[in-house]
Amino acid sequence: MRRLAAVLTAAVALGVGLTACGESDPVADTAAGETREITHAMGTTKVPADPKRVVVLDTDKIDTTLSLGVTPVGAATAGEAKGWPTYFGEEKLAGIKAVGVLTEPDLEAINALKPDLILGSKFRQEKFYDELTAIAPTVFTEQVGITWKENLLLDGKALGKEQQARDLLTTYEKRAADFGAKLGDAAQRKISIVRFMPGAIRVYGPDSFSGIVVGDTGLGRPERQQLAGKADKRFDAVSPERVNEVDADVIFVTAYGEKAAAEQSTVTGGTLWKGLSAVKAGKAYPVSDEVWMTGIGVGAANRIIDDLDKYLS
Repeated sequence: MRRLAAVLTAAVALGVGLTACGESDPVADTAAGETREITHAMGTTKVPADPKRVVVLDTDKIDTTLSLGVTPVGAATAGEAKGWPTYFGEEKLAGIKAVGVLTEPDLEAINALKPDLILGSKFRQEKFYDELTAIAPTVFTEQVGITWKENLLLDGKALGKEQQARDLLTTYEKRAADFGAKLGDAAQRKISIVRFMPGAIRVYGPDSFSGIVVGDTGLGRPERQQLAGKADKRFDAVSPERVNEVDADVIFVTAYGEKAAAEQSTVTGGTLWKGLSAVKAGKAYPVSDEVWMTGIGVGAANRIIDDLDKYLS
């Protein structure tokens, strides 16, 4: 409550200051204009028909806004991934201000940006929802990763660009299917997805973001990464001593942050890794973590297909 009171006090003080200077208040201006109702994970919210100052609190929403031609004024970062997705180019990222990390958004920094729309996720920021709505209309998706396509459409609707979001998704899905058809033997090729985390190694299943993209192409997955019998089919852990379990026809491997990258070098320099059939065949490929893991949007999905095309065609 003290944090909420502080944010509200700051908002009032900032509003008074701007009025005294004869400047307009973007939030007030928007509130006086046309709005639309959006039903989302936390209820129903009236949002501006054409939001101009958007703050995003998850990596999929950075991808979505930029894919839809909207540069957010502020964005949270993903822990070890200290910046934003460079696959959009530095020019598009230049004006974005940092507003904390995904699990701990900086409310004062968000308020200072005077947003007219905040996009976040119940999965990560539910406990901050009331404080965020005190700053600006806030729309939350339910989950991340497994629902990335639904999230794209909901966030697109909140941004007033629902049809554009649908068109991007349709174009991506056709591209994925066409790529798989072009390969001819897609289902017979078993694709392993491996991620080095600080202190852990993960294999990614069919319900992960990258697993869904690979699945959309019709490419096969090794049995170990089907995660059959598990309630959570996003990922599973593998110890360095059991790294043989990540083998497949082709391995795509990423690392989340500098510590994980160092651990990746240690493991991939060892005899167990070098003994994998994909490694011996020269078919283990390092790829971008921000694309395959933290992108979680249609922009990143298309870049995964770029990688698949580069290494499999």
